[in-house]
Amino acid sequence: MCDICVMNKVKERMLSRRNFFKGGAAVAAGAAAGGGLVAPKQAFAQAPRTVMDMTHELSEEFPTFGGVPGISYDKQFDFAENGYNLYVLTVNEHTGTHIDAPLHFSADGQSVAEIPVENLACPLCVIDIRARAAEDRDTQVTPDDLTAWISEHGEIPDGACVAMNSGWADKVGTDDFRGADAARGGSLHFPGFHIEATQMLLEETNAACIAVDTLSLDHGPSADFATHYAWLPAGRYGIECLAGLDAMPASGGTLMVGAPKVRGGTGGPARIMGLA
Repeated sequence: MCDICVMNKVKERMLSRRNFFKGGAAVAAGAAAGGGLVAPKQAFAQAPRTVMDMTHELSEEFPTFGGVPGISYDKQFDFAENGYNLYVLTVNEHTGTHIDAPLHFSADGQSVAEIPVENLACPLCVIDIRARAAEDRDTQVTPDDLTAWISEHGEIPDGACVAMNSGWADKVGTDDFRGADAARGGSLHFPGFHIEATQMLLEETNAACIAVDTLSLDHGPSADFATHYAWLPAGRYGIECLAGLDAMPASGGTLMVGAPKVRGGTGGPARIMGLA
């Protein structure tokens, strides 16, 4: 068969199928109008919401707890030579905006891949301690802070992420983010969760996660990592170096946590979004 004949046959079939579906739609609409078949309802998307990126960009320059770069790049293929780019990345699990899985501070807790997916979509409760942190870089979230939040906004929802907003995200790119004090043996200085607030959340709420905008769930000078050792072995998880809390409401927002699904991982960099 000639090329033009094939093309004409294809056109005929396309027109035939198009007319069939048009006719079917007209019959369905007519039947629905006449009280016969019920026309399917139109699907509506959810009402528009603001989506915030709560994630710092990860690079070799991003500050880390240990003070050394948390990621390195080894280029294996180059576009000019191979037609595509590909890197082998070496990444510290606990660098940038990242997850602390229960396994991070326990012998046999859940790995980051085992965190239940329903715990990764969290009602967001923002505890704002920015004013206090501006005066005291070692301040901590206390039970009084939690009680004040509850008095204003109601009970902390089940599955919530309780996040500390200390204003520290604005310090990324400066020495103040780590707050290393050379005069005191290099100890770090930044806010975190006090162990008493951590215990209150464990005993009185079903929060799934606590989050900080600093390098650690415990404040910088901590020598015993009490909050890590209390929170993570209890089957809860943490987020460190969270960004964008200033743009989120104190209550009513939702955190979507893109936790990496790495078998046996104690955590890992995560892309996190806030819906408000």
